[in-house]
Amino acid sequence: MIRIIRGHMIDITGIIIIALALFLFSFSSSIKDAFVIPPSLLNLNTIFLSILIEALPFVLIGVLIAGVIQIFVTEEHIQRWIPKNKVMAVIMSCIVGALFPACECGIVPIVRRLVVKGVPIHAAMGFMLTGPLINPIVIASTYMAFGNDLKIAGLRMGLGFLVAIMVAFAVSWIFKGNQFKASIISVSTHNHRKNQSLSNRFWSMLTHSIDEFFDMGKYLVMGAFLAAFVQTYLPAKSLLEAGNGPASSLFVMMGLAYVLSLCSEADAFIGASFSSIFPVSSILGFLIFGPMIDLKNTLLMLSVFRFKFVMVLLALVVSMVFFTLMLLQSFL
Repeated sequence: MIRIIRGHMIDITGIIIIALALFLFSFSSSIKDAFVIPPSLLNLNTIFLSILIEALPFVLIGVLIAGVIQIFVTEEHIQRWIPKNKVMAVIMSCIVGALFPACECGIVPIVRRLVVKGVPIHAAMGFMLTGPLINPIVIASTYMAFGNDLKIAGLRMGLGFLVAIMVAFAVSWIFKGNQFKASIISVSTHNHRKNQSLSNRFWSMLTHSIDEFFDMGKYLVMGAFLAAFVQTYLPAKSLLEAGNGPASSLFVMMGLAYVLSLCSEADAFIGASFSSIFPVSSILGFLIFGPMIDLKNTLLMLSVFRFKFVMVLLALVVSMVFFTLMLLQSFL
């Protein structure tokens, strides 16, 4: 397969898939006029495009940050910043993630680049889980969505941070190594970059970002389509009818968060609409679980990490969120 742009390798299939998605967006109205299309298919197309348009800006931000890390951050920097102590490394990564405004779509390429640079997998997971969940933008939107109520925003931040730390510690006990799907050899170019001009380094950063975008973009498109398909043909009403008791309603809201694959900056407004139907613990399950792992995010992670690692991580997040909220529901 031909993969060349100014000496950097870019997967041409990513360009084709993204171009096809843009084609559907540009010509969806003309296609509708030319053919008789079932309403469900039109709804699928609408949901797919809305997810894609919502996620793309954050993926672009993510790959640009990944490009900066690739060119301007060396392995020596990482070694100085990350504590040797495993406990401190997990806590620090969760704190940095909490202060870092990133969406779950754009955080995967950043995490991949950090792991390539030498960040331990448990610290990378702490950063990945807290970044989309409790950064300042998400907390502010949660505060506004629930009528300027600090309780839900505070619980989302505190319990989310607790769950992220527990999952990261569990990952540190279960897994060793970077857990990449295929071996990614990190070749340090620090000495070479010192002799490059700033303009050359900036261009290298852009080309790395382009490579990362088309590598991640195709999985984002497929994940968005899969999420849209599930939303179209698995109505939310059937899920809501299953949520009668505390445990079942919590599972339903967590499942809904996973299927809807909402951006974490906007999911609080959807969660608030269920506050009159479900208890606080179920609403928190929706708000905490969705930003950590959702359907499109799972597909993005599967493109980077081993299948077993992603499935175990998913099981850890599900169990930690569920049991934490079930234990604390009488106090909420």
